[in-house]
Amino acid sequence: MIESTDAVDRAGQQPRPVNDEVVRITGLSKTFHKRGLSALDDVDMVLRHGTFTSVIGPSGCGKSTLLKIMAGLIPASSGEILLNGVEVTGPRQDIGIMFQQPTLLPWRTSLENVLLPIEIRSGSAAAQARSADALQLLELVGLEGFDQVRPFELSGGMAQRVAICRMLVTGPAILLLDEPFGALDELTREYMNVELQRICRERDATSFMVTHAIPEAVFLADQVFVMSARPGRIATIVDVDLPRPRTLDMMTTPEFGALVRRVRHELDMGIGGGGEQ
Repeated sequence: MIESTDAVDRAGQQPRPVNDEVVRITGLSKTFHKRGLSALDDVDMVLRHGTFTSVIGPSGCGKSTLLKIMAGLIPASSGEILLNGVEVTGPRQDIGIMFQQPTLLPWRTSLENVLLPIEIRSGSAAAQARSADALQLLELVGLEGFDQVRPFELSGGMAQRVAICRMLVTGPAILLLDEPFGALDELTREYMNVELQRICRERDATSFMVTHAIPEAVFLADQVFVMSARPGRIATIVDVDLPRPRTLDMMTTPEFGALVRRVRHELDMGIGGGGEQ
C-alpha cells in the first residue's frame, strides 16, 4: 500500500499523530461490466485530518470515478472505503461534494441554495434554524450581503463560492472536489485557488481534489497522488513541502517549478493508452 506520510498541522508546526486518519481506501477496483472497461485497479490511499490531497492523471484514468465511489454515488467492484472507520456504501451527510459547475437552483437565493442540503435531509424548519450558520459561511467566502441575491446576478467565481458554502454547511468530514474551478477563466481560477486554500485552513478541512492542472495540484496540496493510465492505479505520491499560506507569487519560485516538473515527469511515466471514463 502507498500511504501518506504524517501531515503538518494547519499552523505548520507539529506533525499530526499517525492514527489521525479520516479516509482509508484498500484494494479499490472498479469495472464497468456493460462496457467491459476496467477503470480502477487495486487503489490504496490514506487521507489524514486537515490535509489537502490532489489527484492527477491522464484522461480516462479513473480520477472522477474514484471520487464518485468515495462519495458513495457509485459502488466499487471490490475493495473498501472507510470514512472515520465506517464503510462508505452510499451518500452520507458527512461527505461534501463540489463539481465543476456550481449547479445552483436559479429560483433560490444564495442563502437558500446554501441551506438546500439541510432542507432536503431535515425539512424547511431545520434549514431555517441553520440560517445563521449559512450567513457565517457566506461571510467566510467574502459574500457578506449577497445572501438574497439569485444566481444570475453572480459572477462565475461568486457562484462557486456559494457552492463551497453549500458543501460546508453540513459540517462534512471530507470535502470531495471534482475540478471545481475548471470552467472559470485563468485569473479567476487562480484567485479561487487562493480562496479555497484559505477556507480549508480556517475550517481545518480534510480535502480531496481531482484536477487536470499540475500547477493547481501543487499549489493546493500537501500531497499529489499521481495516477497511471487506465486502469487507474496510484503510481506515486509527491510530497509538497512548500510553506503555507501559499501565494500566487510562490508559483514563480524555483522550488514550485521543481515540484511541477517532478509531477509532470511522474505523470508522463504513467501515460500510455486509455480513453475517457
